[in-house]
Amino acid sequence: MEIYKDLNSPATQQFEKLLNSQLSKNKIEEGKIIEGKVTKVTNKYVFLFIPGLKSEPVIDVNEIKMIGIVDGVKEGDVISVLLEKIEDKNGDVVVSAQKAQKIKGWNELVKCYEKNELINGKITQKTKGGVIVEHIETGSLMFCPGSQISDKPMKNIDHLIGVQQKFALIKLDMVRGNSVVSRRQVVSSNKKEDKAKIIEKFKVGDIIKDAVVKGYSSFGCFFEVSTPEGTIDTLCHLQEISYSRVNHPDEIFNIGEKHDLKVISIDMEKLQVGCSIKQLSPDPFEHISNYQIGNKYKVKVVKITDYGCFCELEAGLSTLLHSSEISWKKKNISPKKMFNVGDQIDCVITEIDKDKRRVAISHRLTQENPYSKLEIEYPVGSEIEGVINSLNEYAIYLKLANFDIDGFLHSNDLSYTGKPDEELAKYKKGEKLKVKILEIKKSEQKVRVGLKQLQTDPFEWFKDKKINDTVTVKVISSDSKGLLVKPEGCEVEIIIKKSQIAMSASDARPSRFVGGERIDAAIAELNFEKRKVTLSIKLLEEIMNAKAIKEHSSPLSGKNLPFSSLSEQLDDKKKKNETD
Repeated sequence: MEIYKDLNSPATQQFEKLLNSQLSKNKIEEGKIIEGKVTKVTNKYVFLFIPGLKSEPVIDVNEIKMIGIVDGVKEGDVISVLLEKIEDKNGDVVVSAQKAQKIKGWNELVKCYEKNELINGKITQKTKGGVIVEHIETGSLMFCPGSQISDKPMKNIDHLIGVQQKFALIKLDMVRGNSVVSRRQVVSSNKKEDKAKIIEKFKVGDIIKDAVVKGYSSFGCFFEVSTPEGTIDTLCHLQEISYSRVNHPDEIFNIGEKHDLKVISIDMEKLQVGCSIKQLSPDPFEHISNYQIGNKYKVKVVKITDYGCFCELEAGLSTLLHSSEISWKKKNISPKKMFNVGDQIDCVITEIDKDKRRVAISHRLTQENPYSKLEIEYPVGSEIEGVINSLNEYAIYLKLANFDIDGFLHSNDLSYTGKPDEELAKYKKGEKLKVKILEIKKSEQKVRVGLKQLQTDPFEWFKDKKINDTVTVKVISSDSKGLLVKPEGCEVEIIIKKSQIAMSASDARPSRFVGGERIDAAIAELNFEKRKVTLSIKLLEEIMNAKAIKEHSSPLSGKNLPFSSLSEQLDDKKKKNETD
């Protein structure tokens, strides 16, 4: 104990240094991979010695078998293990050789992934969606999707199982500890060098003889080209197959057929060669000079879409017949209801654009324009009979006479006096009507007609009237807003607002009228263009009041005016004159 008495003595300091050195050598932590020396091997367990632990860790032989070293383990060997617990509830040390191997293997995979290096592996078994690959160096298991096994479809991969080969790491999930590899990238990269050497031999304009049809899709046909250096695949796009319109390559080609190709593009970065078949023959658009705008020609329908028909003037010389140029009768007609593929129809060329290689045609120009005929036989202002084809919430459509043209009859043009929605409800599909043509727009294929224009306009009753004129009206009804009246001898219904009933606020009460009364009112506003008229009893009272006072006339009886203030004002004026 005397050695610890003086902590600054040389002996004490030397002892402290030796003690710290020994502890640092044996410092261990849970979760770390450490080396253990085999001290004993039995049928069930392998015993290890790890300096710094109070007891010997024990590993199950089955775990040793799982990492593949049970046959070679013997006393004195060193095994890497993961120290899971220094002491469990039973006081034992818990270690795992399998987990240590997995962590080491994962660290090795991370290094290869970061350096973009290929790894050695072998396919051990098939699984759903792909195969399981074992890392040769560490025994780690990885997943290879079916799409990453080869660059070509493979029906059977039994010959690849158990064979050591190179794989590329394409994905590492650090959280879950999963890894995904690809054999396809390795195969493709090996082929890229060979493919580049083959493509270097070609140049734009070369003719490839006897290319074999390998497959096709909706956008083109794939050909296999054989050369002394090897074979490559090339694509002939759908637009490069023929000058005629082609819906799908299978309309022209069969698998295994041989065709000549012309090289039209080379991409060394993507290692692609673009080819054309149609460019091996003359361009039919060079014959466009044989056709003139405005002339009629026979065309063949080769394809029908929702927006029109693709037609051919001659083999390979295609043009579009838009749906708007099919018929005069209907603007949005369905081409499928009018034509079939293979039909020969008459069309007029309306446009030739050599720069855009575009030709526009029209089928309706080969027929008489029914709108022009209608305009000649029934000019604007004419009367014509029609049958109601359809109705909606605001208009009626009529088939006009024998023209197969629909006339547009708006609800506002049904009646001068009735409410538009109520008038519209009176008509049904199939009814015959005589209407007046109000407007013809040939360019827009529209005809507007009217029904009320055949009737006498009740507003004409006001043609000899002017503002401040007096009219006698009959009260139809009253409400809080005013009076609904109708001038005698006229069918126009007019509202006299509450504020225009009388000068006196006490007399301006709509409730004083029950309907049927005959009263006089003055015209306050009259607009023939807008067909608007405003009546005012208050205005008439003011006019008559001013006139009576000016002429010193006796008070009016007021029988036709619903006010009482005028006679009082006349009395006041008379008294003033007598005083003077």
